[in-house]
Amino acid sequence: MSEINRQIIEDIRELLRASRQELQYRVNSTMVKTYWQIGQMIVEHEQQGESRAKYGTKQLEAIASSLTLEFGKGFDARNLRNMRQFYLVFPKWNAVRTKLSWTHYRSLIRIENSEAREWYIEESIANNWSARALDRQISNLYYERLLSSKDKQPVIVEAEEKTKALQVDVKDYLRDPYVFDFLNLPSQSFLESDIEQGLIDNLQQFLLELGRGFAFVSRQQRLSVEEQDFYIDLVFYNFKLKCFLLIDLKLGKLTHQDVGQMDTYVRVYDEFHKEDDDNPTIGLILCSENSQAVAKYSVLSDSKQLFSSKYLPFLPTEEELRNELLRERRLLK
Repeated sequence: MSEINRQIIEDIRELLRASRQELQYRVNSTMVKTYWQIGQMIVEHEQQGESRAKYGTKQLEAIASSLTLEFGKGFDARNLRNMRQFYLVFPKWNAVRTKLSWTHYRSLIRIENSEAREWYIEESIANNWSARALDRQISNLYYERLLSSKDKQPVIVEAEEKTKALQVDVKDYLRDPYVFDFLNLPSQSFLESDIEQGLIDNLQQFLLELGRGFAFVSRQQRLSVEEQDFYIDLVFYNFKLKCFLLIDLKLGKLTHQDVGQMDTYVRVYDEFHKEDDDNPTIGLILCSENSQAVAKYSVLSDSKQLFSSKYLPFLPTEEELRNELLRERRLLK
């Protein structure tokens, strides 16, 4: 490649990087300000109208229903409550830092200590923390541990190591489900890479063709866990077992965090989706790498006996699933 070609390619790269950064800032700034203004409107309307409790249970639901019909799922009652809380925590717009995303602020508005909240804001900006990195630091009481530590350096080093892989990336930001909610775009076709979509397509067909009682329920189903939203790749119901099967696909190695997260999904699904006459929910984690694959079922400890005695005859084995993942990956390539 000639030196001239190298130079023009590098110039185009720089232009694209700068354009993406500008797009990130503009979308983020507009979304954060809009949500702050919506929160302001809700609070001002609430203060002039009926009591807060009555307002929260009736009028907010009515507003959410109307907005959702016209502007999409990003304006449900849960998100409107977050916008209301956003304004209450930051009643002055000039205190809001538009370098942080709405996902950042969803975590920040739940910090009661104003000094801690301001510290996390400054650290997020200075260290380019993603929303996941910020959430991790809050969950691990980073601010409190620093305050109580005589030797702060080991705490700082640990935090930097744990968040190094969780720094903001423009590509990840532009795939943030809240951005798609705000713009009312169909997030499903953007959230997964082509290979993930292909694997999910084939897995869905594979389970339905097994003839063991599987019925398709949902794809990319949103699940709210501790004020955060997650997306389950595939949800099935098995009529022979009378239980739900949740499937999460990972392009990478299986980690303890993946297993713990699926256990949480199963627990939440049992609590909010399972009927009284349904059996406990099953989780299935599928990890597909370039040359190998892992399949692992996840069940809560009190359901393990039922899983071993009754579930297994109707479920594909982990080995069958592993082979299917490898076969599908070869086909997709």
